[in-house]
Amino acid sequence: MIVRVRSWMKHPVVGVKPRDSAAHARALMAQHRVNQLPVFEGPQLVGIVTDRDLRDAFPSLAETVIRSRRRLPEGADPSAIPVEDVMTHEVLTVEPDTPLDDAARLLRRERIGALPVVSAGRVVGIVTRSDLLEALAQLLAEEAADRRRPGSKREDPG
Repeated sequence: MIVRVRSWMKHPVVGVKPRDSAAHARALMAQHRVNQLPVFEGPQLVGIVTDRDLRDAFPSLAETVIRSRRRLPEGADPSAIPVEDVMTHEVLTVEPDTPLDDAARLLRRERIGALPVVSAGRVVGIVTRSDLLEALAQLLAEEAADRRRPGSKREDPG
């Protein structure tokens, strides 16, 4: 049985626009409890911004003040910085019928946390590491239940 991305992707997708502020992106991530936001110009995917991108671009006030012994540098206000200045422009994507194990290998190999799911040139979902962990947990639970079922070919002998 091949498990496909479409079975585990989240949709609809929450996203931002390139000129939205980094502060807006951060607020959306908190509101929707996500760590990645695709960046759209109209329906076109043009990037992805992650919580790590935002943390790297805007270190905490305490870290900055301790290091510099002065006020935050001019222009370090997340409400004044557009998402396009901190996003990743080259976005890896998958299709809905991509096998889930292929998506997992891609996430691991590229050391990323999410893959927008694209069909006919449009983003139709997103699959994340969390989605893959949930899929793994469910599939393992189903396999264990099959093994416990009397008469199952998978029944554990002992």
